[in-house]
Amino acid sequence: MNITFLDLKAINLAHRDELKAAFERVLDSGWYILGQEVKAFEQEFADYCGTPHAVGVSNGLDALHLILRAWGIGEGDEVIVPSNTYIATWLAATYAGATPVPVEPDEATCNIDPARIEAAITPRTRAIIAVHLYGQPADMDAIMAIADRHGLKVIEDAAQAHGALYKGRKVGSLGHAAGFSFYPGKNLGALGDAGAVTTHDAALADKVRVLANYGSQQKYHNELQGFNCRLDELQAALLRVKLPHLDAETRRRQEIAAQYQQGLQDCSLTLPTVLADTTPVWHLYVVRSAKRDELQQQLAAHGIGTMIHYPIPPHLQPAYAGLAYRQGDFPIAERIHQQVLSLPMGPTMNDEQVSIAIAAARACSV
Repeated sequence: MNITFLDLKAINLAHRDELKAAFERVLDSGWYILGQEVKAFEQEFADYCGTPHAVGVSNGLDALHLILRAWGIGEGDEVIVPSNTYIATWLAATYAGATPVPVEPDEATCNIDPARIEAAITPRTRAIIAVHLYGQPADMDAIMAIADRHGLKVIEDAAQAHGALYKGRKVGSLGHAAGFSFYPGKNLGALGDAGAVTTHDAALADKVRVLANYGSQQKYHNELQGFNCRLDELQAALLRVKLPHLDAETRRRQEIAAQYQQGLQDCSLTLPTVLADTTPVWHLYVVRSAKRDELQQQLAAHGIGTMIHYPIPPHLQPAYAGLAYRQGDFPIAERIHQQVLSLPMGPTMNDEQVSIAIAAARACSV
């Protein structure tokens, strides 16, 4: 039996009739940009996250970027980012004109290590972006305490963590603002690119909304130099179909993760560590192996699809050659990127598929 890494087709076909009805509703409305579907989704997603405000935008990167812009963070400023993350976290700072300043992760959780943040703060530091990597919440109380001491803003990069809980509160409600991605492969995925900003700050939400719409509140009246970063009506309607099913799909992911955690004990793989008082949503189930590439090849030979999240850390990407970082500058992130392998994970996996993946991983992880 071949097991795909993520069966997006099956995930969406489970909602086929509802999705088709939503498409037809938008088609028949004759209104395709900034209409009632976006407004309704924003309210529903804000309610889900436990924030008074949500603003739909074009994707997760734009969500982070617009937050920074709305705060006036830009040229000459620094933004603390994890060294271990997808490059979009860094790009958000770069898009705003600021400089990303990397901080190493806690090796157990792979999330930014609060104990290392203060050493990276300078007089130019304006914000911290905390990523809830793989769907595992970062240690937000510690991060917020540091930010409070230094007068910094905190953005949650919640692109992989829809619905994750930190001490009983949902991510997206923990920092000063949060950016979400609804890329099709996310736990809450659109059928194209989409994203959102959540916040408790009404003024920030209003400014993000204006910036995302050409800097305009009133058509053809542009008060700011804005962008075209809007969430469209169709994707909002499709997301409204899938949002009510998110918790059930998350529970299935949690069941699969529990089976992996149990079934992969006592083998050579390093399994995920879950921070106390958190409930991950397991966007990814990521193991580590000193022989990662060999393991991936062996699993592929067994018909098990895997992916590497991520093979090259941002500081070693050609895109950031101008920052002049070298191999060895962030050894924890580099080691993680050399060892991580994501096993199949998705709400449509059945127990037989999970058992086969576990057996193959145990057989190959020698």
